[in-house]
Amino acid sequence: MKLTTICYIKKDEKYLMLHRIKKKNDMNQGKWIGIGGKFEENETPEECIIREVKEETGLTLKSYKLRGIVTYISNQYETEYMYVFTSNEFEGELIKCNEGDLKWVPISELYNLNMWEGDPIFLKELQKNDKFFTVKLIYNGDKLIKYDLKTY
Repeated sequence: MKLTTICYIKKDEKYLMLHRIKKKNDMNQGKWIGIGGKFEENETPEECIIREVKEETGLTLKSYKLRGIVTYISNQYETEYMYVFTSNEFEGELIKCNEGDLKWVPISELYNLNMWEGDPIFLKELQKNDKFFTVKLIYNGDKLIKYDLKTY
């Protein structure tokens, strides 16, 4: 079981996205994802997302909101529980990321990117409302075969 965080940082109707093209043996190779990563020992979700955003982007989150939890089930990878955050208050300057290329992507163009098939399901929830959500995404390889979304 793997615990991770991801943050969709918003500025001027754009999200800061990471094109994962630099790490070897990366399950996200070639995909566009938000900013985040794995928990370290004894970290809370909040501590993890603050650290990961700083490490990957150079930005310091000034505020953030927990928006949902994604459960990834796969026949190829271990089960992952991902805490999804959003933020539109940050400071600092972008740095080069050793995991891929960072880019501010207009939200209107987001769904044209190469991303995991299930990501648009929860990205649309982030756009629709402020409700908390959970979603279970079940994959066979890279193919999404089933999902279950709940909002609260």
